[in-house]
Amino acid sequence: MNPIDNTFPRSKDGGRIAIPKMQWDRAPFNRWTFQHIREVLPTTEVWRGSGPVRNFKTRENNLDTLPVPCLEGEATPLLNALNDLYTDGFIVLHQGSVVYERYFNGMSPRHLHLSQSVAKSVVGMTAGIVISQGLLDPKQYITHYLPELENTGWKGATLQQVLDMTTGVRFDETYTDPHSDVGQLDVACGWKPVPADADPNLKWPSDVWQQILGLKQTTRPHGAAFEYRSIETDVLAFAMERVTAKRLHDIVSENIWQKLGVEESACFTVDRAGYSIADGGFNATLRDYARFGQMILEGGQGIVPEAWINETRIGNHALFGEPYSVTLPGGAYHNQFWIEDSATRNIMCRGVFGQLIYIDFANTMVVVKLASQPDFVNPKMMVQSLKAIRTIAKALA
Repeated sequence: MNPIDNTFPRSKDGGRIAIPKMQWDRAPFNRWTFQHIREVLPTTEVWRGSGPVRNFKTRENNLDTLPVPCLEGEATPLLNALNDLYTDGFIVLHQGSVVYERYFNGMSPRHLHLSQSVAKSVVGMTAGIVISQGLLDPKQYITHYLPELENTGWKGATLQQVLDMTTGVRFDETYTDPHSDVGQLDVACGWKPVPADADPNLKWPSDVWQQILGLKQTTRPHGAAFEYRSIETDVLAFAMERVTAKRLHDIVSENIWQKLGVEESACFTVDRAGYSIADGGFNATLRDYARFGQMILEGGQGIVPEAWINETRIGNHALFGEPYSVTLPGGAYHNQFWIEDSATRNIMCRGVFGQLIYIDFANTMVVVKLASQPDFVNPKMMVQSLKAIRTIAKALA
């Protein structure tokens, strides 16, 4: 399949082929599966509620031919760049209005799209609400809320360190290794089967909670450095579930999704225990992701405390280094969000395979890019995406 082909994978004789369970999120299958997750994995609804849709004003600005940097360093029209980046949906909000919206690869305005780790930021914003309700305290030890973690690497870590991924818990986030910790997380969350060549003596986790309980080791003191580990978001989500006595999909629905004026209910993929996958299982439409970003840009719109958003934009840049600084040289990570630099303090939600929500406060702009790139992580494509977005900001200024 090429970058503009969203048809269901077919054999040479034209028949539909079974998507391999170990490869459903890899190229070429992800060109189709990321828009059809409910046909691939078990999910649970994040209900939009019965309230009215909060519609956007439209101020169309045809940016198709806007020259933006391409991978080779030369300028190319934005529309070409988006196709080269395996984009499925792209929207630009400026001063609250839709100025540019394009769909590719068979995607439509009603298609839900897998967000991968953009889900972490949705959970992080929801955590800010739960904290404002007095149910969680960032300074408190995580074991205060989840005492079962006393026998894990999280002993002595605070909730804030979980939010910032600065605990010292040993967790290997090597996406291309199905035997790594994140590979085991794929199995625990129900995304993948146990690899055929797995060590028969290794006991694989049956669900996400069981994997968390099995993580006993640390690699550094808590708070010493930022290290991106998806499992931290799941620990955060379990703490939210514990203090609210509700499931994550209902927490997000009641506190955010029913208040945003979204067009569609969202969904989470779930593990075998029915737990919503906080670290990467959230799915929504392009415009509803944009509503989430616009809410943050506008100081929370009375949904998320403005103080939480302001505080999220201030990170400890001294804890942020390679490989993360390759795409964000002046960056930081805080409250499940990426911070662009200490000057703009723009924040981002980022996910593997090219997912991105970019919130530019000075230019009152929100950009959402949904994609199905071939690689989990492609620094060149991320840099190109950010350069294109900054070029758009200058064009709209």
